[in-house]
Amino acid sequence: MKDDEKDLFKEAVRNVKPLKIKSKTIETYISEPKPKPIASKFLEDEKKVLLDSLSDDYIYDDGMLEDGLLFLSPGHSPDIIKKLKKGYWVVQGSIDLHGMVSQEAKSYIVDYIHECKKRHLRCIRIIHGKGIGSKNKEPVLRNKVKNWLAQKDEVIAYAQAPKHDGGSGAVIVLLKEYN
Repeated sequence: MKDDEKDLFKEAVRNVKPLKIKSKTIETYISEPKPKPIASKFLEDEKKVLLDSLSDDYIYDDGMLEDGLLFLSPGHSPDIIKKLKKGYWVVQGSIDLHGMVSQEAKSYIVDYIHECKKRHLRCIRIIHGKGIGSKNKEPVLRNKVKNWLAQKDEVIAYAQAPKHDGGSGAVIVLLKEYN
């Protein structure tokens, strides 16, 4: 602000007297300590660790079952897979990985699952595509997605999406409940 603007403002508010208002919300707002800042480098490092924890060399063998992709985290009931395939849980969110390269897709999945955890979303759809547009007409991301998801602690189970939800080009994922 320039000096002449300051002077003009001071002149305009010279006779103004502050209101004496007792308000719990204002007092609470003023007395609450400000949250400590989070270093952006820390967040960047944390994301890198999450990405590095998902190995591209890990191979989850589902036996390429007839029904497509299936995964159930150890210690959970096989009924979860049946319920997931029948649409017991409503899909609360969805991401589409079409056109992404492997590293980009991995980062997107890590970020999305983290966001779902914060928003308390339990059932999501990840569209990885059928591989029709890839070089060898094979689904590159499909296998990588199934291996990445099998490594994520947040994932309880996943199953190939029903035909109306993307079929072999998508997967329905059930995430742990976080409060």
